[in-house]
Amino acid sequence: MGSGVTGVVYFAMVPDRRLSLDFSMNRVALKKFIDGVWTREIVPEITEYIRIPAKSPDFDPKWQANGHIDRAVEHMMRWASEKVRDLPGATIEVVRLKGRTPVIFIEAPGTIDDTVLLYGHLDKQPEMTGWHEGFGPWDPVMREDKLYGRGGADDGYAIYASVTALLALQKQNAPRARCVVLIEACEESGSYDLPFYVEHLADRIGSPSLVICLDSGCGNYEQMWLTTSLRGLVGGLLTVTVLDEGVHSGDASGIVPDSFRIARALLSRIESAETGEVILPDVQAEIPEDRVAQAKVAAESLGEQVWRKFPFAGKTHPPGVEGAELVLNRTWRPQLAVVGAEGLPASASAGNVLRPKTSLKLSLRLPPTVDAEEATKAVKKALTSKPIQGAKVKFEAEQAGPGWNAPPLAPWLEKSIQAASRATFGKPAALMGEGGSIPFIGMLGKRFPKAQFLITGVLGPHSNAHGPNEFLHIPTGRNVTACAAMILADHGARGTAT
Repeated sequence: MGSGVTGVVYFAMVPDRRLSLDFSMNRVALKKFIDGVWTREIVPEITEYIRIPAKSPDFDPKWQANGHIDRAVEHMMRWASEKVRDLPGATIEVVRLKGRTPVIFIEAPGTIDDTVLLYGHLDKQPEMTGWHEGFGPWDPVMREDKLYGRGGADDGYAIYASVTALLALQKQNAPRARCVVLIEACEESGSYDLPFYVEHLADRIGSPSLVICLDSGCGNYEQMWLTTSLRGLVGGLLTVTVLDEGVHSGDASGIVPDSFRIARALLSRIESAETGEVILPDVQAEIPEDRVAQAKVAAESLGEQVWRKFPFAGKTHPPGVEGAELVLNRTWRPQLAVVGAEGLPASASAGNVLRPKTSLKLSLRLPPTVDAEEATKAVKKALTSKPIQGAKVKFEAEQAGPGWNAPPLAPWLEKSIQAASRATFGKPAALMGEGGSIPFIGMLGKRFPKAQFLITGVLGPHSNAHGPNEFLHIPTGRNVTACAAMILADHGARGTAT
């Protein structure tokens, strides 16, 4: 193995490459096997994984010294290393490039000359406040079918689901393509380490015809959901400075401007404070007709759940538009959020002082087809040009993540997705964009423009990824695993027929 690669576990079994052209999968047996693995092994494993505060590097700059990411890697490796022994010829290892978060890389030879890439991540968002009494980010709690705790649904389950899907196919000797599983540890920080690993492992990844990502959302827990698009992201810190030091507000107000007022006014150059509509032309995009049509179907399936899944306080409500427009608001239209602030003391210790500066951390979600780098430039120009009352204004860009719009589904994949959803959930699959970002997908879309993409996940109503009370809905985890296995089998059967 080349420099920078450590932790190799290799199982030199020779795969049986005999093809079974008349293979017929027993979907009931496959589902029973997967459900059993989830109950006996995966749920206990994820429970222990939740206890590890493996925060992404942006939230734990001392991640190497603290060792939590490495603990999460070791925890997953212990289980996965044992399981891949049952996959003929499979290898599993931890790949480390100097100064970068590690990745887990699995290669499982197949019986047809093709490649499928399965993706997930193991790093986590920070704690966040507001957890229910008795719950916490690192304290797993099972309530009915929900396993609460940080990272179980986003995205700790992915490696377990991927390996189990392969084991289910192996148990039935199902023909399939060569599969590579890539689990990164930097996704919640924008996946800035991942391009280096994709390049480092390029020859071993190969050219996948299908990419399966298990890090997305689902509109409900009643059917399989396919993510058709992802929004991009511009993130940065807006700082408005008006004084070199704080002064008595009674003495200065009326002469010295309030830094928060100026920051608020600058944000009005980007969005309407009254409606929340983003008004900056440079971050707008035309919504494709097929995505509008899919939004209408999704809205019909979800009904009021489109908005009721959020924990509105008091009489707060969404914009007064119909469901399909709400779906498009969160998937294809730009939206701004202030996600952090500095320079504002806690109310209990706030004196009558006109503060010297205000800093606001901004998160601007972009339509899938908007160029993130160009959008960043436009946002910076809008915020910093023509400063109000001569205030010192600075915008420090921190993230510029591209969005992604899926290529059209191949007929075989569309048919397979629907069949898998009916066989597991008992209902047809639904298609909808997601409001979040998965930087890896956009990067892979550019690198493998001919690949098909299956983006799905378990983050449904109230699962609250990134927030308090995140949970993994166990039945959906089992069903998504079974769907992935069935689709891999259909992909393999398609290969044997050519």
